Amino acid sequence: MDYTFTNFVVGSSNQFAHAAALAVANLPAEAYNPLILYGSTGLGKTHLLQAVAHRIRRHHPTWRVVYLPAESFMRELVQALHHERMDAFQERYRQADVLLVDDLQFMAGRERTQEAFLHTFNALYEAKKQIVLSSDKPPQDIAPLATRLRSRLTAGLMADLQPPDLETRLAILDRKAFAHGIVLSPRVAMLIASRVRTNVSELEQCLARIATYASLHTQNIDESLAEMVLQQAFAEREQAVTAPRIQQTVAAHFGLKMSELRSKQRQRTLVFPRQVAMYLCRELTDASLPEIGRHFGGRDHTTVLHSCAKIARMEETDESVARLLWQLRRTLAP
Repeated sequence: MDYTFTNFVVGSSNQFAHAAALAVANLPAEAYNPLILYGSTGLGKTHLLQAVAHRIRRHHPTWRVVYLPAESFMRELVQALHHERMDAFQERYRQADVLLVDDLQFMAGRERTQEAFLHTFNALYEAKKQIVLSSDKPPQDIAPLATRLRSRLTAGLMADLQPPDLETRLAILDRKAFAHGIVLSPRVAMLIASRVRTNVSELEQCLARIATYASLHTQNIDESLAEMVLQQAFAEREQAVTAPRIQQTVAAHFGLKMSELRSKQRQRTLVFPRQVAMYLCRELTDASLPEIGRHFGGRDHTTVLHSCAKIARMEETDESVARLLWQLRRTLAP
């Protein structure tokens, strides 16, 4: 998809974030620096980040514009540490004129990653280079996050993106249908927009799924067809990643019972799997720390936070733990 400002649908839920991103793209390092965009999955954060990168590259073709997900930054850091190439790693990012990092929340608990990113952040900021970041929550709610990094982030402009209202959802459907040559009646558009309310990505996916089904079966897109496809999509969504599903997957991997993960027992054979399960709940679900604690025998949110921080550090430094988490994520992937 071509992520530009032109094809970003603006509504009341994202108007401020769009305006801030556009200002940064037009006046890099002069308007707002850093700019932090935050909101739940699928609301357009990545679209705006890449739109900023696209416009700056067009207006400043000689500039070095670096866009990457936070997970890529972490992987490159681990490789640099293992191969003793930290100088080259730091130089690569400090030479950027614009740095855009997506999904900053994945740095939570990773001390080495946060330290390396803070040094990069400070070097670019002092050199008056533009920094744009995104996360699923505001910096003050990302935990655990180093105090110095949190202070740097909260000093910037923070703009949130909310789920789109009905009018915006209809506008998105109209724009996407037109772009892909899909004939969508107002009644069908209203049906989809009324049923799919959570985020833009799900709205686009449902439209694409309905269009594909209609094409494969040589049918027109009417209300009955749209209703049937939506019901199938919602049924599949029930298989989404949840805390109980994570517990079941982790328990099966370690040869344990789910009741053992949830219990108060603290045998060494239970503590590590339980911490892994808590960490994956934090990463793969929208559950808060207290909610995760309730899934694990009513544990305090500080216990959950400690567990998540410990596993995050181990993923950075222990290859076997990194491989274990990779395997579990693949198993849990919908």
